[in-house]
Amino acid sequence: MKEKITAGRSIQDWVKKYPLLKPIMSREEVFWTNPCLSAFETARQDLNLGMRDINEAQERLQRFSPYLVKAFPETGKSGGIIESPLIKIPDLEKELHQINGIAPGFRLLLKCDNELPISGSIKARGGFYAVLKHAEDLALENGLIRTDADYSIFADKNFKKFFSGYRLAVGSTGNLGLSIGIMGAALGFKTCVHMSGDAREWKKELLRQKGVQVIEHSSDYSQAVEQGRNEAERQPDMFFVDDENSRDLFLGYAVAAPRLKNDLKKMDIQVDAQHPLFVYLPCGVGGGPGGIAFGLKQVFGDNVHCFFAEPTSSPCMLLGLMTGLHNRISVNDFGLNNQTAADGLAVGRASAFVGRSLQRQISGIYTVSDPVLHYLLSLTRDAEGIDLEPSALAGMPGPFRLLNSGEGKRYLQEQKLVSHMAKSTHIVWATGGGMVPEEEMQKYYAAGKKGELGNIL
Repeated sequence: MKEKITAGRSIQDWVKKYPLLKPIMSREEVFWTNPCLSAFETARQDLNLGMRDINEAQERLQRFSPYLVKAFPETGKSGGIIESPLIKIPDLEKELHQINGIAPGFRLLLKCDNELPISGSIKARGGFYAVLKHAEDLALENGLIRTDADYSIFADKNFKKFFSGYRLAVGSTGNLGLSIGIMGAALGFKTCVHMSGDAREWKKELLRQKGVQVIEHSSDYSQAVEQGRNEAERQPDMFFVDDENSRDLFLGYAVAAPRLKNDLKKMDIQVDAQHPLFVYLPCGVGGGPGGIAFGLKQVFGDNVHCFFAEPTSSPCMLLGLMTGLHNRISVNDFGLNNQTAADGLAVGRASAFVGRSLQRQISGIYTVSDPVLHYLLSLTRDAEGIDLEPSALAGMPGPFRLLNSGEGKRYLQEQKLVSHMAKSTHIVWATGGGMVPEEEMQKYYAAGKKGELGNIL
């Protein structure tokens, strides 16, 4: 039988060039550090975006805050600002230290994007921003508004009637579809969400209840995105929110970084060379974690270390960065099936835009198995009373993998961080779970309670 050739090489040759591929192909958990990591002042040249662009995005979101208060009263307490709390998790932190055999010695915090208003996931950041920017662009082009106006008028009937003449589309595994669908429908857009086969049924039903058209695909995320993109090309009145290539999504996520700086300041937490910051971000196609990592690097420079977390069956960003092929290689090329309980991370091919933009800024990537995600889900509920969906737990093992793995220890030594770890802060980004129905959450919890403790983390 003729040997399969992937991107010009046999699998045997790929494994010879990148030995880590062997455990990856066996769905073993791995920890990889980025050999291309560079000083921020050098790495920032890979992307023609900067702090000015993030500030413009912040200003746009501020302009829309009166609209959000009017359209979504639950945002009233925050003045129409879509933001989540940064919290301590002392009981869970104690449990994790005991399980991993690591003595307490660093600060562990949880960024609760599962509590983001309206759609309960990190996708509320980029997804809402992309839709709001498109709505503003249309309104400005048609003379319906000025940027110094009261944007609460976007909730008026005449605006909804105007937007009903335009279409929005997106391809999604679930949460991005929810954010685009909910915000698009609220503004009046005719909104269509192409859902991949691994998307949860309750997410599809919720969208339909909001008046969003849901097109189901039996294929995976990449095919759903491609179908949505093709449909948009055939319809000139349709705006496609491209999760793989959207600058607007990217900047919407990046706004989290200056806000996080304020959160840390309020908690009297210092970030500098002697007080490093480590952030662990669940990764699907890469837009959400990529945008946040970009923002964090703009704000904290070399004093922040960003690690992405992916399922063992769907390590698309790891494969893309390690090989340098980005979206030209898929998890399927290496015998992985892209099937995981972490539906938000079930992506087989990474965003080339994110991979190329941050190829010298991402510190590393590690993979997590479904049993670990479920176990951490039940542990988090028991210890802190916090409900997260499986995808959102991918960041939780990060600090302990960094400190316990040989590759992680090598990274700390090379970056001259070992002596500063006692003064370090580690943030796990909880990316979703706020809208998961209780019946569904109980299933996740039950799966986690079945897990054995052992060395599962």
